[in-house]
Parts: sequence; structure tokens; C-alpha cells
Amino acid sequence: MITLSIDWNPDPIIFHIGGFGIRYYSLLFVVAFVVGLHFMKKIFINDKVSLEKLDPLFMYTILSMFIGMRLGEVFFYSWDYYQHHLLEILLPIKEDPKGTLLWFIDGYRFTGFQGLASHGAAVGIIIGLYLYSKNILKMPLLWLLDRIALVVLFAGFCVRMGNLMNSEIYGKPTDLAIGFIFTRAGETIPRHPTQIYEALSYLLLFFIVWFLYWKTDLKKKTGFLFGLSFTALWTVRFVIEYFKEAQVASREDWVLGLNTGQVLSLPLILIGIYFVVNKNGK
Repeated sequence: MITLSIDWNPDPIIFHIGGFGIRYYSLLFVVAFVVGLHFMKKIFINDKVSLEKLDPLFMYTILSMFIGMRLGEVFFYSWDYYQHHLLEILLPIKEDPKGTLLWFIDGYRFTGFQGLASHGAAVGIIIGLYLYSKNILKMPLLWLLDRIALVVLFAGFCVRMGNLMNSEIYGKPTDLAIGFIFTRAGETIPRHPTQIYEALSYLLLFFIVWFLYWKTDLKKKTGFLFGLSFTALWTVRFVIEYFKEAQVASREDWVLGLNTGQVLSLPLILIGIYFVVNKNGK
């Protein structure tokens, strides 16, 4: 039997500047925030919110998302490693006996931030947006969450495409023609390109919620768009985990046959359902 597959082996680094490499992952992060800024500007104008409050929003979002994603990766998935490499938690470096950082610091090499957890991002962003809504926006948190959900869905698409370019967070072996052989990651058999499954799902959800915001009155039902986005996003994540290779092998069957990603997704799905059912709008 002839098995069709795609040999996937792109260099994750677009080009180098001195000793630093500019990665597709980093570029896609920038795209997510630039496009997200454009989306939120349109929304603020439509909702008659001062654009002076827009720049602080993205400072709060960037910092809270990054801190949440990084700490989520450290404590949910990789504490066994990071407890012995504390410096690497918030610095984009990795210990390497042969490495040289900034041409004169030996024993480390620049890697960029490759370990980032979406569950941690969810917690971090909500905390950051709460502080922003209280200190800057002076409006209810749920009003903001209904609108920032659009940006988060698009950002999820960009992040997963970045994971694809890094040949990371891929799936289990498959005989399907869409299977990818992630050569750079040392794989020799086709696997589910779960990064693409998630990316396209998030992009579709973005278009659906964007339509609901602009073409319906559902944005007046406080919490509904946030709840719908949260429920759909984490349901997609829960389902795709069945096709995904476990990021931590020891937690493949963590609770009742569910892996770490699925267990962490369940409470987020329930939170989303709560806000869909308990709409506060008129």
C-alpha cells in the first residue's frame, strides 16, 4: 500500500540578525497583534469608546498573555525541567555547553520563547483585562471580553500556524493523505497536522463571531459572545487533543483517560456555557 504524506521540514528561522534568528513564530505573533489592533480600533469606533484607551489595552493584553502562557507551560507541562533551570522561565535562552549568547556569554544560546501554553494564556489575559477594565476603560469586564474574543480567536489561528512552522505540537500517526512527516522534529512517519486543524477551526470561529458582532444584536447581551467563543474554542481544543501527541507523555491518561490539555479545557468550557446561558443583556 502506498501511503501519501507531506514531508514537512521548513527552517523555523526566516533570517538571522547577528546571533539572533527571526522566527516565523515571532512574526506571526506580531501579525496577530497588528491585525488585532486594527480590529479593536474598528470596534472602539463603532461602540463610541475613546481611541486613547486602545494603546493601554494592548499593553495589558500582551504582558498578561505572555506571562500567562509562559507560566502555564512551566507549571502545567514542564515543571520537572524548569525547576532546575529557573533562569529560562522568563528569558528566551537555553543552557547549552557549546552555546554562546551575545558573542561573549558562554553556556547559553538564544532560542526565543518556544514553550507557551494556551490554557495559561486564558487565565493571564482575563486577569490583565480585569485590571485594564477597572483602571483604564471604566466599563464592565464582560463588555470587554465580548469584544476581545474576536482578537483572541484570530491570535489563536496565528499561534497554531507558528507551531506548524516550528514543527511542534503535532499529532499522532495517521494513514491519511494529509499526514505530515515532521522531519525537523525527528519524525519518520506521517502524523496528524493538528496545528492546521486547530488553526482553521479558530479562523472559522473568528469569522462566525465577527459576523454575530456586526450583523446581529447579540453584542447587547453581555457575556454571550465571550461565552460562545470560550465554549467553542476550548471544545475544539478538547476534541483535537484526541488526535494530538501528548506534550507530556506521563500525562497522556491523566484523569479518566483524558490528557492534561483536555482536563484543563473542561472547566473553561463550563465557564463559557455559563455565560451563554446566563446572558445579562436586555
